[in-house]
Amino acid sequence: MSTSKLTPGGTVVRIYAVILFLIGAAYAFGGAQLATLGGSPYFVITGLLAIASAILVWRGSAWGGWLYAAMLAYTWIWAVNETGVDFWTLTPRLFGPFLFALFFLTPAYKRSVISGPRSAGLGKAVAGVFALSIAGLLGWGYIHGDIHETVAANALPAPVEPYTPTSPEGEWHYYGNDQHGTRFSPLTQLNPENVSGLQVAWTYRTGDFPPQEGPNRRFEVTPLKVADSLFFCTPRNDIVALDAETGKERWRFNAHVNLQGVTGSAACRGVAYYEVDGSGNPATDQPKNSAGHALCTRRIIGPTVDARLLAVDAETGEPCTGFGDNGQIDLKKGLGHVIPGYSYVSSAPQIVRGKVVIGGWISDGQSVDEPSGVIRAFDARTGAFAWAFDMGRDTYHGEPAPGEEYTRGTPNSWAPISADDELGLVYMPTGNATPDYWGGHRRDFDNKYSGSVVALDAETGAVRWTFQTTHYDVWDMDVGSQPSLIDLKINGETVPALVQLTKRGQNFVLDRRTGKPVYEVKELPVPQGGAEAERLSKTQPFSVEMPEFSGVDPLKVTGIDETDMWGATPFDMMWCRIQYRKARWEGPLTPPGEDPIVFFPGSLGGNNWGSGSFDPERKLLVANWNRVPMYLRLIPRPEANAMGLKAADGSPGTSVGGNVPQMGVPYAAELKPFMSPLGAPCLAPPYGMVTAVDLTTKKVIWSKRSGTAEDSGVTIGGTKLKASLPIKMGIPGLGGAITTKSGLVFIAASGEQSLRAMSLATGDILWKGRLPAGGNATPMTYLSNESGRQFVVIAAGGHNLMQTQPGDYLVAYALPKKP
Repeated sequence: MSTSKLTPGGTVVRIYAVILFLIGAAYAFGGAQLATLGGSPYFVITGLLAIASAILVWRGSAWGGWLYAAMLAYTWIWAVNETGVDFWTLTPRLFGPFLFALFFLTPAYKRSVISGPRSAGLGKAVAGVFALSIAGLLGWGYIHGDIHETVAANALPAPVEPYTPTSPEGEWHYYGNDQHGTRFSPLTQLNPENVSGLQVAWTYRTGDFPPQEGPNRRFEVTPLKVADSLFFCTPRNDIVALDAETGKERWRFNAHVNLQGVTGSAACRGVAYYEVDGSGNPATDQPKNSAGHALCTRRIIGPTVDARLLAVDAETGEPCTGFGDNGQIDLKKGLGHVIPGYSYVSSAPQIVRGKVVIGGWISDGQSVDEPSGVIRAFDARTGAFAWAFDMGRDTYHGEPAPGEEYTRGTPNSWAPISADDELGLVYMPTGNATPDYWGGHRRDFDNKYSGSVVALDAETGAVRWTFQTTHYDVWDMDVGSQPSLIDLKINGETVPALVQLTKRGQNFVLDRRTGKPVYEVKELPVPQGGAEAERLSKTQPFSVEMPEFSGVDPLKVTGIDETDMWGATPFDMMWCRIQYRKARWEGPLTPPGEDPIVFFPGSLGGNNWGSGSFDPERKLLVANWNRVPMYLRLIPRPEANAMGLKAADGSPGTSVGGNVPQMGVPYAAELKPFMSPLGAPCLAPPYGMVTAVDLTTKKVIWSKRSGTAEDSGVTIGGTKLKASLPIKMGIPGLGGAITTKSGLVFIAASGEQSLRAMSLATGDILWKGRLPAGGNATPMTYLSNESGRQFVVIAAGGHNLMQTQPGDYLVAYALPKKP
């Protein structure tokens, strides 16, 4: 019988054979590149087997099916040997090849076979085994999504000491609920037994979306609750007051911001509240608000993206005429030349000892000659200048003399701020001197204060102590999280501690009086080389007693390797493996150079501005953190010039993804998330985690993947295709968690568009509320004066980096009113 003529059904079989041949060729071609780079030979071997199988299928030989079955067996053994049994890591390795194998069960294929061993029973048995394997893997993913979770044997600690609220019962007066930045609520009305009954109580829309002018601002705010009102700032820095029971707008102050040059990364994450001393007995000549009461005895103070500080009356929203210049302060004063969008305040101001303390965001990666990162304080009543901390003149705390300006290009403090009124200290987390990825131009004071937490005297601005989390930072390891203050029992003594989470995933516990480590910190060797080998620090500080939030596997020599590479399909997984092999990865803080490096943890964290939540009674830390690798390469200046890469007025660019010019140093930089051509991460899940740590024992209580793949997907031709799989994956996110005395954790902060209530004891999801947009913010909770119900509120504004749905929603949840 001729082997070149197929029986009926042959056209379909020939098409299949051609597709299989092309797949095998792609495997073999890419696999050969990978193998020559020292990578796994799997792809080249599998490619050759697929080519041979395709030829045999074309010729009508049953050996084609048997060879494909052998390839599947090899694939299964290889995949499980590399990753173990985990749904997400096995899916791209197995799903495509096994799905393609279904063809061999079709009548068309059976009719095409004209030679070779035929055993329908054995073929069905083999197919059945593989089908059950895939079905079992899928079921395992749904039921056991936290296959890599870590759960300690010890139970939830009992409360050690009572928490004394600094705000009236049921209110939320600071960005982190208190000066200490704990994000802890003493409320107990919502608890693990009844939280599943939460429903949407009201929704408010800011009207800032879609944008009317300029790029959309990110809505990442955490509101305050004072008396019977909520206060917050919109993406365009309007300040709004809502009725806390109904969400109805009471007033809105139009900030009239100038958005020229302000990028889409700009945000207003919070406002501050201040009540003037003696407000119950105001002077007779004090101005009155439109309600007939003393103007601004209670006031809301908010920042803007065009570098102003605003103060408005909490009752009516009218400007506080006695504050600054008719209710506002120009924060560009003393900064010299400021390109629009290069300097603004994104975090809430902090109020300490009657002063408003602010830092500021400076556009990353643009130039050595950017505005100063000066930290300033103003009188909370009058807006009068109080002091400045200019890192270039760290013993002078006045304003610049005429014709002078604050030192340009210094490290800045853009993250949330904490304070201790009793100690008279304000704690400022700092970032880099500009630009980020080259440091040869930096001055001694730049290197001294960058990547640190700095304790300043709240009365004078003098430095009381400083602790550096990253030496000579050329990785954009800004300290982005709020320093959180919590008292700990150490050897029978109560120690006022400060917990500083970092993008590096190192969690430092310090004595907040002195800055000395409470838990041991060691200087350990780190990778060397790159473009600045002679300047890099040979060691970096590691908090060796505390768990890490880095996602680096301590059982591997350098933390991640080729087997950790991932993708939506075997093809982009192979592409990621090739790119990994082409790059340098010698461990965390691999120095950047002209060759690409894998940068992990990336500039999104570890822990970012969402910070952590701290239960001061049980001494627990709960924090969400990311494990998202980046791909970083320094671009020599001649090449950057040829690319036209430069900083321009009104075009501050970005430092999170894309090319940054770094004018004034020998290199520009190319930074991008390490992702496949289909937009899938090149690192295997999870990408976002939520972890609880006992700060007394320094042990992990539980660690859970943050969010499911319900809203995740790949992008093909500019169109995002959602996976819509409610399987726990661990999605990266920005924003933070709050904890309650009743044992709840509330968190969104994920690519999954949901607000979740978790058990503080176990990390289990007790309730989930779907959001109309991405919840990339930190929630808050309060009691309504009217109904007595406990509400939980979250801003749902989306985030382009998280690829979440954008929006302008503030959503409140509560239990239904009792009839």
